Amino acid sequence: MRYVKLAGNEVPAIGQGTWYMGEDPARRAAEVAALQQGIDLGMSLIDTAEMYAEGGAETVVGQAIAGRREQVFLVSKVYPHNASQRGVPAACERSLKRLGTDVIDLYLLHWRGQYPLEETVEAFERLREQGKIRRWGVSNFDVDDLRELHNPDCATNQVLYNPAQRGIEFDLLPWSRQRGLPTMAYCPLAQAGQLLQHPVIAEIAERHGATPAQVSLAWVTRDDGVIAIPKAVAPEHVQLNAAAGALTLTSEDLRAIDRAFPAPKRKQHLAMV
Repeated sequence: MRYVKLAGNEVPAIGQGTWYMGEDPARRAAEVAALQQGIDLGMSLIDTAEMYAEGGAETVVGQAIAGRREQVFLVSKVYPHNASQRGVPAACERSLKRLGTDVIDLYLLHWRGQYPLEETVEAFERLREQGKIRRWGVSNFDVDDLRELHNPDCATNQVLYNPAQRGIEFDLLPWSRQRGLPTMAYCPLAQAGQLLQHPVIAEIAERHGATPAQVSLAWVTRDDGVIAIPKAVAPEHVQLNAAAGALTLTSEDLRAIDRAFPAPKRKQHLAMV
């Protein structure tokens, strides 16, 4: 497994996402077990949000990390409509309760909303002073948003990124790298859709004795400073995600992906899902 420096910590380049977890009580045990399996396999970064299943995913995470909180780098996110001076601390308290912990390692603004960034950052800083969060960051911010934020204490920007969604490579990713700002890539498998059926991805996977999903994860994390957070519940998928951390694509592989999914040649609107 490769590691990336994030918020003063060395975290695995492949962590665990939780979008869509917590929505079906019948799947709760399997979701908890999957996250625990991932921790055991070295995917100790877990990303969640109050939005996911309206707190249900945080509850799943809380069950998964009970008794092993010190093994986990915990990331959660606040809704934009809760990102006010009064809303942030209240939302954080609810998240802490669901997560069963007294501190969140990294707390993100999920996307920009109606409240001024200065107000949200002030609330984040107050939480940090109180020991409720260790660091804060943002999600779904483009270059202009980050320039407006203009705050060196921002620890990360979490955005959509996979071989079929490369818009951030034109300006956002280079801008972030120049400033040492790590990028967290959500939907690194493009929600397991057509990307994983693409013949080029399949051919590369066959050449490495890997799966298309592993190829996509290896591609997303091919350079320093990018962390992928795939979600998996099936034990075999958790195992494969963790093993993808050892897969290194060749220059030939990368050229083939570039031909199939060309890098952007002009500024693109920041994609979100």
